[in-house]
Formats: sequence, structure tokens, C-alpha cells
Amino acid sequence: MHLDHGEIPTVYKKYINQKILLLIISTAGLVFLGIAALSAGSVSIPLSGVIKALLGQKTPTRWSIIIWNIRLPQILASIISGAGLAGAGVVMQAILRNPLGSPFTLGISQAAAFGAAFSVMIFRTGATQSSVSNAVMIGNQYVTTVTAFVFCIAASLVILLISRLKRGSPEVMVLAGVALGSLFTAGTMFLQFFADDIQLAAMVFWTFGDVARASWKELGLMAAVVGLSGLYFFFNRWNYNAIDAGDETAKGLGVNVQRVRLTGMVISCLVTATIVAFLGIIGFVGLVCPHIVRRIVGDDHRFLIVGTLICGSILLLAADTAARTIMSPHVLPVAILTSTLGAPLFIYILLRGYRI
Repeated sequence: MHLDHGEIPTVYKKYINQKILLLIISTAGLVFLGIAALSAGSVSIPLSGVIKALLGQKTPTRWSIIIWNIRLPQILASIISGAGLAGAGVVMQAILRNPLGSPFTLGISQAAAFGAAFSVMIFRTGATQSSVSNAVMIGNQYVTTVTAFVFCIAASLVILLISRLKRGSPEVMVLAGVALGSLFTAGTMFLQFFADDIQLAAMVFWTFGDVARASWKELGLMAAVVGLSGLYFFFNRWNYNAIDAGDETAKGLGVNVQRVRLTGMVISCLVTATIVAFLGIIGFVGLVCPHIVRRIVGDDHRFLIVGTLICGSILLLAADTAARTIMSPHVLPVAILTSTLGAPLFIYILLRGYRI
């Protein structure tokens, strides 16, 4: 079909508007899912009661306590951490040009978990409290996050080095991630062997990724890190599009590929370290969401990044809501469901031969 010059802008505008409409619909779906999640649980609260409580209107005291002190922090933690992990995944896939890139598959989440365990063991940041739902907690979240971040960076430098040597293929990258994950998992087990009861409880507890352990205090730091990193990723959307076309093409367009790649990995590591230090390992969100969104909006990072952030929030929030209700009154850690959903897709990507 031949298009006149005057028709091209119209077609392009229609294309852009379709993508924007999809993002708006996804955001509306996230808001609706959040309200529904506030209603669901061992204690069922009508949607009208949820809306009244959020608007500050009078509701039964029990409902207000459940919504504001228990469910809302957990739901916000799901939205924030889901967006953070998904954003880190889509950026890693872009800068490494690897469809299997994500904090979990490249061993970076395991490195962060080892850093958190190291902090608990050496700096004694693990603590206990009387709350039944959160019996073990991190006493100094800043020290734990910094320690986890250091080990994330170490793992990332190994990944970057491998990617530069002979232009590492997806197979090499995945195998390197498996090796790094195994190494840091072994290190965590070594620390657990010599830990005392409280330290061991804190380490084991942190291996079960669960958004329920986040409080309002942790949410502030997580929101700041994920929000700022999301803005950075979005501002570099054109750079990621250029790198997608190849390093030489990107350099020809004036992109400092090495700086964009290194900065992207560092920021992705910071996001991963912050989330793992507070919530534990939550696998496959960073791998699954970019591929889902790519099927819907395409490879253009102007829309892919925003769509992936929204998809990560929706996926983790839906998984957490299911974990809270599927065996009610018992609550499953959300990492169980994300791994159950993510593993089949990971195998599917392997069988497809790494094509995005």
C-alpha cells in the first residue's frame, strides 16, 4: 500500500495513540485490581467499604485497621517491587541484547540475597519482633541494602565482562547466570551453617520472597529508588532503541554505549538490591513481563518500558492477591506463585531459540 506524504503523519499518530490507549487501559486495570485486592482476603470487605475507607469516610474500625495497616502497605509493596523488578529486567535485556536477561536469571537476585545474608551474619542486622506475621525483620535496612548492592555490582561486572568477551551469546550469558546463582546460593548456605538461631531465621526467612513483610517505612525508600530508576530508564528510551539495532549502529547515532550499558546495570542492581533486601527473592517477574508487553506494544522502548513497569505491578499484585486468598486463612509467599508462573515461560523462551 502506497502512502502519500500527507498520510504518513496521520498513520503514525494513529499508531502512537493506540499504544498510549493501551497504556491508559493497563493503568486503569491496575487501579481496579488494587481496589479489588484491598477487598479480598480472609476478612472480606465490600468494595464500597474499601472506597469509603480510602476517602476517609466513616467505616467499621476493624475494616480501617485491616485496610490501612495490613493490606494497603502490602498492595503498594507489590506495585512498587513488581514495577522495579520488571523495569530492571527490560533494561537488562536491552543493554545486554539478551532476551533471557533479568535479575533472577543472571544470578543478580541471588547475589543480592547473599549480600543480605552477609549483612545479617557479619553486621548483625537481623532482628526479631513479637509480630506473628513478621517475626523476623531487618534491623538496619540501609546497611543491608548497601551490602546487597555491593554484591549485585560484583555479579553485574562479571556479566558485563562475559558479554564483552567474544560478544557472549545468550547461551553463554544464561550459563554464566546459572553459575553465579549457584555460587552465591552456596555462599548463602555457608553463612547459614555458621549462623546462630536468630541469624539463621533471618536468612531463611529472607529466601521466601514475600511482599507482606513491607511496612510504610520500607515503602518510602523502595518507592524513591524504583521511581527515580524508572525515570532514568524512560529518559534513556532512545538509547535503548539504538542499542537494539547493534552497538556499531548506536555509536554511529552518537550513543555512548559503554556508559549507557554500565549505568543501566548499576541502576538495575540498585533496584534489585533494595527489593531483595526488604522482600527477599521474587523470581521471574523481570523475565516474564518484558516478553508479555513486547507481544502487545512491540519493541519500541518509548512504550515498552512504561508498559513493562505497569505489567510488573499487575503481575505481582495479582500473584500476591492469589497467594493471600487461594489457601485462606493461610498465606503463601508470593515468590512461590511467580516462580510457578515464570518457569514454564522461561522454558518456552529457551525452546523458541532466544528470539524476542
